[in-house]
Amino acid sequence: MPQFDYSLDYAHLDLRAHPELYRVGVGEQGVLLVQPYKSELLPHWRFATPDLARQSSETIYRMFLEYLEAGDFVGADMARKFLQMGYTRSRRYANHKGGKKYDGPVPDDKKGRSGAHGRPQLPRSPEDPVKAESARLFKAKWDEAEANEEYARLKKEHKARCG
Repeated sequence: MPQFDYSLDYAHLDLRAHPELYRVGVGEQGVLLVQPYKSELLPHWRFATPDLARQSSETIYRMFLEYLEAGDFVGADMARKFLQMGYTRSRRYANHKGGKKYDGPVPDDKKGRSGAHGRPQLPRSPEDPVKAESARLFKAKWDEAEANEEYARLKKEHKARCG
C-alpha cells in the first residue's frame, strides 16, 4: 500500500480540489494535515468523557455519511481517521495516566508522525474506565465506517486511480 505522502505542502493544499494527490496510507496517517477536512472535523473531535465522545463520534460519523453521499472519498476517509483517532487516543489515556505512552520527546524529524521512534514504552497505569468507555464509543462508530459498503467501493476506486 502506498504510504501517506508527507512531502506535500498541506498548509497550502486543498485536497477537496485535488483528491488525486491523497494517499490513504496506514491507520491515521495525515489526519491532522489534510485540508479542508482537518478544519471541518477537528472542531467536533472530543473524547474526555463518554458524553463528549458519544456526541463527537456521532457527529463525525454523520459527516462521514455526508461525505459519502457527496461522493467525496477523501472526506469520508478523513472522517474515518478521526473516528479511529478518537479510539486510539481514548485508549492511550485509558492505559496511560496523562496520555504519555513513550519515554522522552519525539525526535524533531518525526514530529507530526505517530510511533515510538526508538523511544521505550512507559508502563501502563490501571485502566481509566471513563476513557475506556470513550474508546468503546469511538470504536463502534469506526467499525461502522469501516463496514460501510459505499466507503469500501470508493476506497477501492480511489486506490485504483490514485495509488
